[in-house]
Amino acid sequence: MLSRHGIRSLCCAAVATAILGFGAAASAEEIKIGFLVKQPEEPWFQTEWAFAEKAGKDKGFTVLKIAVPDGEKTLSAIDSLAANGAKGFVICAPDVSLGPAIVAKAKANGLKVMAVDDRFVDASGKFMEDVPYLGMAAFEVGQKQGQAMADEAKNRKWDWKDTYAVINTYNELDTGKKRTDGSVDSLKKAGLPDDHILYTAQKTLDVPGSMDATNSALVKLPGAAKNLIIGGMNDNTVLGGVRATESAGFAPANVIGVGINGTDAIGELKKTDSGFFGSMLPSPDKEGYNTAAQMYEWVTTGKEPPKYTAMDDVTLITRKNFQEVLTKIGLWN
Repeated sequence: MLSRHGIRSLCCAAVATAILGFGAAASAEEIKIGFLVKQPEEPWFQTEWAFAEKAGKDKGFTVLKIAVPDGEKTLSAIDSLAANGAKGFVICAPDVSLGPAIVAKAKANGLKVMAVDDRFVDASGKFMEDVPYLGMAAFEVGQKQGQAMADEAKNRKWDWKDTYAVINTYNELDTGKKRTDGSVDSLKKAGLPDDHILYTAQKTLDVPGSMDATNSALVKLPGAAKNLIIGGMNDNTVLGGVRATESAGFAPANVIGVGINGTDAIGELKKTDSGFFGSMLPSPDKEGYNTAAQMYEWVTTGKEPPKYTAMDDVTLITRKNFQEVLTKIGLWN
């Protein structure tokens, strides 16, 4: 028979074991973070997912990847994340105007939310600056685009006297306006005369839309126009512009088009000759890794990410280097 002292010792040991067991269970709790993207079939988002998962492996959390192509699936996905024990999520929404609904749904489920690539807007169309966001620094990236075009014009020994720029604009989108404004800023600083820059508004943000816009500008060019620079907010707005110059009889050697995004320009860069010179490739690898890591730190330590993290880290990809650069970050197929 055990003495009172022996019974007391056993009880203490049992309690200690229970506490240690609870502590081990708590420390082993799996941290889950959602990563929601609007177009999972796109190489850009596949790369973001891949590097978000790399962050998870490095830091010890699980990434729940969900495609959210529309508003209904977005809100349903947030419910699903909560049901699966997620603590927060990173999202590139299919429509930035869903911001208020996404935030409300996240709060209802006790989830933290961070936007990537595209920033939420409220009912009045203003940015929701209270939601942490990581994305491209639009004006600065535009400046780098314009500088790349100016540098290539210099390499080709173009004379500004017979060089003109057609800038396809989409000022309804704040990001688009900032990019083209930045691009023009660099072109002017490089010496291109202000009256040699033609602005033409796009009705749609696709190749046909930019073809139509560029065609409307080409007819306004003076007869002295020999060389053309084609600018726009992304790859497609520049690709369409280049197509228009081809139809107008401009040789590829007399056209310099530089886009932004990179992933939509791969097919064009595979061509041996085109007026589409290159594209400013952002860093989906860094954006995927950094946002996932920031969300993990937020849910585990309470440290909220910055309200705005501007990414201006872009690489000019051309026919000479695009395969090598894309291979390094997993975008080459």
